[in-house]
Amino acid sequence: MVVIVLLVLIGGTVYYIFHQRQKMDELEQMYVLDKETMEDDLNEISLKYEGAKFKVSNDSLLSLLTTEEAKVQRLQEELRTVKATNTQEISRLKKELQTLRKIMRNYVEQIDSLYQVNEQLTKEKNEAVKKYQQASSTASTLKKEKEKLTERVTLASRLDATGITVTPVNSRGKPAKVIKKMEQFVVDFRIAKNITAPVGEKMVYVRIMKPDDDILVKSRADVFTFEGKEINYSMKKLIEYDGEELPVTMYWNIEEFLSPGTYRVDIFVDGNQIGRQNFTLEK
Repeated sequence: MVVIVLLVLIGGTVYYIFHQRQKMDELEQMYVLDKETMEDDLNEISLKYEGAKFKVSNDSLLSLLTTEEAKVQRLQEELRTVKATNTQEISRLKKELQTLRKIMRNYVEQIDSLYQVNEQLTKEKNEAVKKYQQASSTASTLKKEKEKLTERVTLASRLDATGITVTPVNSRGKPAKVIKKMEQFVVDFRIAKNITAPVGEKMVYVRIMKPDDDILVKSRADVFTFEGKEINYSMKKLIEYDGEELPVTMYWNIEEFLSPGTYRVDIFVDGNQIGRQNFTLEK
């Protein structure tokens, strides 16, 4: 009888121990799974922080994200070293994980919102830049067209000397063919009609260039401005121009030695060269 009782007690004890062992194994598996789930959550949070940093250009916000990511990495390291059966430590880490997840969600929402705003601002900026470039291009085109028009108007308003002749004459005012008998050059030309040119008083400058390219002058102080430079003139004359064709005659008294060769006459008005003519003197 005693043996039977002992066997029953032993059997009950063995069953109890087996049952408790089974429950402990189940709890341990649950703790392991719980730990693995926490590890997966931490990996996910870490990846989200890493991805969020690529969307951020603000240094302050980037620093905060880096700090929070470091906290996640610290928690990952602690989780790797803690035993699954250490329920107290697992519970503490789980609470920290929940806090980190809330912080992460808050940051992600802010970053997404800022990213959308930034995308919209970038789009608006690009549209504004495009409109500005179009406006600048239009303005540039209009400016070039205006410059071309102004240039055409300027060219159209320039005077033109036509029918230029240079006649050497003797002391009696008759044409002279021999240099030693020449007393004067008579320069004749016509300023053509131009209704677009400004009217009024105008100074006509004439330069007579010798075969050696020297200019016939009475004084080296006789200069006028052409293309930003002071250059000598041989003679000048004040005329009154009314837009209609105007004949002009000018005289050069020969007081210097002249050599045979090709001479040139250049005529200037309003800072522009309006005519040119060559003539030849024979010995």
